[in-house]
Amino acid sequence: MTRRLAEVAKKVGVSEATVSRVLNGRPGVSDATRQAVLTALDVLGYERPTQLRGERARLVGLVLPELQNPIFPAFAEVIGGALAQLGLTPVLCTQTKGGVSEADYVELLLQQQVSGVVFAGGLYAQADAPHDHYRLLADRNIPVVLVNAAIEHLGFPGVSCDDAVAVEQAWRHLASLGHERIGLVLGPGDHMPSARKLAAAHDLTGGLPEERVARAIFSIEGGHAAASRLIDRGVTGIICASDPLALGAIRAARRKGCDVPGRISVVGYDDSAFMNCTEPPLTTVRQPIEAMGRAAVELLNAQIGGTAVPAEELLFEPELVVRGSTGQAPRD
Repeated sequence: MTRRLAEVAKKVGVSEATVSRVLNGRPGVSDATRQAVLTALDVLGYERPTQLRGERARLVGLVLPELQNPIFPAFAEVIGGALAQLGLTPVLCTQTKGGVSEADYVELLLQQQVSGVVFAGGLYAQADAPHDHYRLLADRNIPVVLVNAAIEHLGFPGVSCDDAVAVEQAWRHLASLGHERIGLVLGPGDHMPSARKLAAAHDLTGGLPEERVARAIFSIEGGHAAASRLIDRGVTGIICASDPLALGAIRAARRKGCDVPGRISVVGYDDSAFMNCTEPPLTTVRQPIEAMGRAAVELLNAQIGGTAVPAEELLFEPELVVRGSTGQAPRD
């Protein structure tokens, strides 16, 4: 008990006596301090005293697949800030290879009596992945919001960047520069945002040849390998499903002695941090992270407040940002 008092007091920045007063329900503590102590209990993994368990923790899980891709820290910053403004405490849950899984995090969050969960880039976007932990949240009536395209029938509201518009913007940009042999570097076949991008490319072209599509894991190395195959097939313009994939594509072109953008033009997706500082600066399609993140929090907060929110997807318009990685198609 003494150790718990000391840890909570240090976390909040108050005395152990103040923590004791909160835990025992005694007067003389402000509402703000009382809430801070209860939140610290939740964050540190301690059970609330019996008389205080009727109040659900003001915690919200923010579940991300990784932090290496700059788009996810960017979403975390926007969503975390918006939650804090509403008096909600974000709990960042980042998956690790061979470590804690998305399902494990859901179990932990349920134990902490979270008020809701926001997922970004999770297993809901992969048709072949396990989804039982989402049903567990639905069965417990925990408010949930998904960021970017999900498989059907999960029953949660979501906010997404319009993948079809993103591909259309990138494709028309390359076509305007004279590129006729345009290819796509996409994620795995069961990845829903990639499936939407591919469908959009088919609509634009009346049927994109299979050899113009290369699949990859979402990393610079994956982009390098996939783009190498497309370059070998004569592609001069490459549209990628993420900025790290695009950086890999640029590296692949250079390793093959192809100038970017003189010989190969590359378009990314996200406009994540530092893409204007690469060499050349990356032409990419920008996700409206600020608007999407705030909308996700509004949808979640409405559910927490008891408002029924339709299990619909809000689509946000992307924006093409033209920089130095795209240029006129080669003449030969």
